[in-house]
Amino acid sequence: MPENSPVLLVIAHGSRDPRHGATVRALTARLRSLRPGLRVETGFLEFDSPSVHQVLDRLARDGVRDVVAQPLLLTRAFHAKSDIPAVLHEASVRHPWLRIRQAGVLGPSPLLTDALERRLYEAGLGPDDKRSTGVVLASAGSSDPEAIAVIAGIAREWRRTGWCAVRPAFASASLPRTEDVVRALRADGVRRVVVAPYVIAPGRLPDRIAAGARESGADLCAGVLGPAPELARLVLERFAQSCSRTAPDTLARSA
Repeated sequence: MPENSPVLLVIAHGSRDPRHGATVRALTARLRSLRPGLRVETGFLEFDSPSVHQVLDRLARDGVRDVVAQPLLLTRAFHAKSDIPAVLHEASVRHPWLRIRQAGVLGPSPLLTDALERRLYEAGLGPDDKRSTGVVLASAGSSDPEAIAVIAGIAREWRRTGWCAVRPAFASASLPRTEDVVRALRADGVRRVVVAPYVIAPGRLPDRIAAGARESGADLCAGVLGPAPELARLVLERFAQSCSRTAPDTLARSA
């Protein structure tokens, strides 16, 4: 029998690092606990399994007619603009009766800065430390100017919530690096400097961020966002927004 309720397909990049897949699956488990009646699946673009293609093929065999594909992406760069749409289009050609909608990327959102603060406090920062603390907002990095501008904008907005300073850094593709920003804040007289990784799951680039924090003497480096409650709420918000839209996000309609 056809399954008419939309299915949430969480799309992660994937990594050779097993911590990445474990973190994504923990987030998926939190989503299921928050919305018990919602079918939530996870697919990976590469390195891990199941692949996005495999999940969509299985959903089609199960009689699913409506899928909302939610990229686990914090900025709208290459993956959101190019390879995910291509994968979803290929699936829509194979299964023309399957309606597939690509939801928007997760950032920016106040929920993400709430999750960043959660991780900083879990790492040992106290709420009373905020005004004397400079934050390095360390993202994975991108060659896409739009994505870089978004990270800079998040830093500016987050600074207005009471931090002494918030400055962006990037683990790849663009500058400055985490360690350079830590040192720059120290040179500007900021007494306490902390690093907030703006990444969802562990892997090579988050490890690079942590290494930069250590070698430059940051006071602490928070953990990745992972299955933070705020991130799970945001995924469900994006899912609801996509379900309420019509044609613009639809890659394939029911035959």
